[in-house]
Amino acid sequence: MEIRTVAILSPGDMGHAIGVVLHRHGLRVITRLRDRSARTQALAKAAGMQNAPDDETLVREADILLSIMPPASAYSFGERIASTLSHVKTELLFVDCNAIAPRTALALDQLLTEAGAGFVDAGIIGGPPRPGEKGPHIYVSGTRAADVARLSEYGLDVRVVGAQSGQASGLKMCYASVTKGLTALATEALTAGRALGLQDTLINELQDLPAFRSIKRSVPGMPPKAYRWVGEMQEIARTFADLGLPPQMLEGAAALYHFVEGTELGLEKPEQRQRGQTLEEVTEILAAALPKQIKPEQDN
Repeated sequence: MEIRTVAILSPGDMGHAIGVVLHRHGLRVITRLRDRSARTQALAKAAGMQNAPDDETLVREADILLSIMPPASAYSFGERIASTLSHVKTELLFVDCNAIAPRTALALDQLLTEAGAGFVDAGIIGGPPRPGEKGPHIYVSGTRAADVARLSEYGLDVRVVGAQSGQASGLKMCYASVTKGLTALATEALTAGRALGLQDTLINELQDLPAFRSIKRSVPGMPPKAYRWVGEMQEIARTFADLGLPPQMLEGAAALYHFVEGTELGLEKPEQRQRGQTLEEVTEILAAALPKQIKPEQDN
């Protein structure tokens, strides 16, 4: 398969960073910016992306389309592209890179292949690629996974994990349940410790744990991304429930991230952060935002 043009929807934190890599390695990168925020438009411009005026142009000109968006939008976007394909002849290869349950990936596979596109399931593990840093691992699965793996020739780290849709998404679900699940648990525990006036003692006990170094990085970095992680935790819960495993831990993580999303920290943008740069500051702000505060009992 010859790759000349890659479409990326949407050019957010991860999408635009991947676009930068592909553009710098000689590929034409396109997106659609209609009704997108000024921030998203600025990120796309910085990545060297070209704006397609409509979905018809997007699918007609792209060899590969990378869907990179919040999990809750993944299927509806697939429906939108499937509808477009009903009246546009193309050999588009649709790659779903979202944090979705395997059953969601399988549903998208059926939807897009029936519409006439090729489909590959993908899971991104790691943060957005940055200059001078190792980029994320992009695991792919499906009958055409090898075609997407050719993007490794253009600066990405793409790894084939299997021949069936759902395998790459399943790997992402299992991995994120540990990393983002731990971040949620640590955030909740440390916020509770702060609310109870026990944070210093709690941190003193936790700092000898091997995972605490990671926690000190992940908790302060999480709040601006919490809105995206709500849907991801819900998809992981579905994955586990489909296997007969208890989903409640990840449902709790989703609820925690929903709480963070509604605080002043959750409303900040990653590149415009003003507060919450340390573990202590994050938990102080979150504890102050708790709807219930424990107060000492008063003597009668």
